[in-house]
Amino acid sequence: MRISLIIPCYNEEANIQKGVLDKIGNYTKDDARFFEVVIVDDGSSDNSRLIIKNKYLKTFPKFRLAQNSHQGKAFAILTGIKHAKGDWVMFSDIDLATPLEEADRLIKEIEKGSQIIIGSRSRVRQGAPVLRKIMALGAIIIRNFIIGLHGIKDTQCGFKLFEKKAALTIIDKLLVFHDQRKITGSSVSAGFDMEFLFLASRLKYKIKETPVDWSHVETKNVNFLKDSFEGLRDIFFIKYYDLTGRYEIKK
Repeated sequence: MRISLIIPCYNEEANIQKGVLDKIGNYTKDDARFFEVVIVDDGSSDNSRLIIKNKYLKTFPKFRLAQNSHQGKAFAILTGIKHAKGDWVMFSDIDLATPLEEADRLIKEIEKGSQIIIGSRSRVRQGAPVLRKIMALGAIIIRNFIIGLHGIKDTQCGFKLFEKKAALTIIDKLLVFHDQRKITGSSVSAGFDMEFLFLASRLKYKIKETPVDWSHVETKNVNFLKDSFEGLRDIFFIKYYDLTGRYEIKK
């Protein structure tokens, strides 16, 4: 088993100074399952990229740095998948809201034949602001009504594991997140997870949702209103492309 761990990064200097990359490096350095750690910088305007280059690439041999122009989290993940050299690709939010130790729960599902394994947070969402909980519930209701994805409780947890071959097939068929976007500010690209899982379901890949520990981490990169609007817009695009037969549902 060779896992490429993908870490999207956009203006994360504060989190890096808190030691999140040290935690990631120390966790993966002696774990033979993790073949590499691909940090994808999404056009950061702070010192994130320089710190990674000057310190972390030298400290942890498994670390690699890929660089995007600023396009949002989704395209950072897509870049990571394309750069990955492992047989499996896993991605984690850099804030480690889900501790990396939870990776074992996802990896166990590989032995059961799962190809797409997604972490699932408790409905309680301990520590999350009330507004965020309300918006999350609303998004689930709208998502299920418009594009289905019934049986998947949490599409947005930033802790997932994919068979690389399956992931490459899926991303080749993306339409909402096919063309690069020009954006300003942060973008969590909530629609990406939904389009990815929508296509994975249609392509009959074996998807497993497994509970993981999660704790709310306050971040400037989440804008509830902006991100909710973008997610809703992308849901309608997914539905439109599906109704008009634009998706190529063949492996």
